[in-house]
Amino acid sequence: MAENAFYIYLCYKERLKASELERQIEAGIYERTLLGNNNQSLVLKEKYPDAPQLFKDSYLVDYLNLPDTHSEKTLQKGLIAQMKRFILDLGKDFIFMEEEYRIQVGMHDYRIDLLFFHRGLQCLIAIELKSTSFKPEYLGQLDFYLEALDRDVKRENENPSIGILLCKSADSEVVEYALSRSLSPTMIAKYKRQLIPKELLQKQLQKFYENSKE
Repeated sequence: MAENAFYIYLCYKERLKASELERQIEAGIYERTLLGNNNQSLVLKEKYPDAPQLFKDSYLVDYLNLPDTHSEKTLQKGLIAQMKRFILDLGKDFIFMEEEYRIQVGMHDYRIDLLFFHRGLQCLIAIELKSTSFKPEYLGQLDFYLEALDRDVKRENENPSIGILLCKSADSEVVEYALSRSLSPTMIAKYKRQLIPKELLQKQLQKFYENSKE
């Protein structure tokens, strides 16, 4: 069965403990990984063929106990405080570098919410947090950050930087339009404040398969 093989490989690749594996199964990481492929730009998939298996369309942050209305700063501080659990959902190849990472362009300073390095992909990964629904203009900001990272921060032996927009919600059609002409290796993901029932994820995956056959 594909799902069983997925979790066996996940255990091997991430060296998961029994409690960590149980958490991933409950969170439906298998379904979320498969559903996430449409939220990635073509450039990301071309430059990094393994991207669909490495990144998901949503990340579970139920351990933060976020209220329905919250700020980006509250989300950021919560993730920093619970970085070990956040990296478990991202993948253990992610190395956290810094929060509010400063980049300077011209006479102006800018801050990237969270900066990581991925050992397997050998590249920087910038994560921008948005406590609102996805808006197309957010991609322009992220593209700007990736350009600055590649010009001024990336080392010669490293690959082009990847950008992730982590939003409270995202309309799939808006995401598709926004990414269709994106020239950067970017993706849009959602964060979930509460655990989504595995049965619901399986229904979404079944609907995805049915739509792909049309």
